[in-house]
Amino acid sequence: MRGIIFNVVEETISAEHGMHTWDALLASADLPGGYSSMGDYPDEELDRLIEVGSAALGTTPRDLTRHFGQSALLALSDRYPQFFAPHACTRDFLLTLNEVIHPEVRKLHPHANPPEFDFSEAPNGDLVVGYHSTRRLCAFADGMIVGAGLYFRETVVVRHAKCTADGDEICVLHCSFLAQEEGDLADVSG
Repeated sequence: MRGIIFNVVEETISAEHGMHTWDALLASADLPGGYSSMGDYPDEELDRLIEVGSAALGTTPRDLTRHFGQSALLALSDRYPQFFAPHACTRDFLLTLNEVIHPEVRKLHPHANPPEFDFSEAPNGDLVVGYHSTRRLCAFADGMIVGAGLYFRETVVVRHAKCTADGDEICVLHCSFLAQEEGDLADVSG
């Protein structure tokens, strides 16, 4: 896992609950912290932070992971505006993940292993997103999709049609997009 993800998790916890909470989570998870944005760290360290974080903050691991994804997307939009600027809406942005954004991520971070996505349109107009990753962080992807909606001033409703966490072979997310005037920009993933 890239260190920048740990940095965003630390920023989120510290901003919302204080630096003392981040330090307490590291201690509870028996992790050293000190994550460099350019470093690579075992995926299990994020898993452990989510496990102890969800217990300490009174939420489910899936909800906390989703929240971290949303925060990560907004933080990454500040750090890498060039990935977002060419797009007018969330759908257009998402459709560039495999061909534009993830290749650029690999150029910047050669050891990165971002997920792969496949896209299709449902009969009702939803964007159907297949999520493929050995990390099994579809809730993080869900949160990032919702975060992209916030960036583009849209409400995105994400429904997990299939999920490896529920025993399915693959993760499939149905995404509905509402313009700002139609929605209240709330986090309505689920």
